[in-house]
Amino acid sequence: MATFDKYGVGLRNVGSYQASGWPWITGSSLSAGEEWAISFPMVTKSVTIIQSGSGAARIHFVSTSSVGNVVSGHHYVTLATDNDSLTLNVKCKELYVSCISAGGYEVAAELTNIPTARMFELTGSGHTD
Repeated sequence: MATFDKYGVGLRNVGSYQASGWPWITGSSLSAGEEWAISFPMVTKSVTIIQSGSGAARIHFVSTSSVGNVVSGHHYVTLATDNDSLTLNVKCKELYVSCISAGGYEVAAELTNIPTARMFELTGSGHTD
């Protein structure tokens, strides 16, 4: 006898990423040396980060205060000038922005219907090692 499982959203469900994402936008100004955690309400499909102002910012997936070497391991991307941008087609539930010099950032994300509780922690090679 065949068993039919309930079909639904999930990290390995292709349909969750093929459908258009829900729009989500935020932004802020940061002081030099400040770090801001951006927690998304659902798992992302893609994220665009835009540097605003004259400061420089680092974009990373793990906090610089966590165990690991985010900064010394260069596990970040730097946006150095006004209107620099970075688009990442990634699934994540959080993102960190740390300012090297005072400035601001804007974030626009496409969200899936996948709850953040289903997303695993991003650690290891390329994140903290």
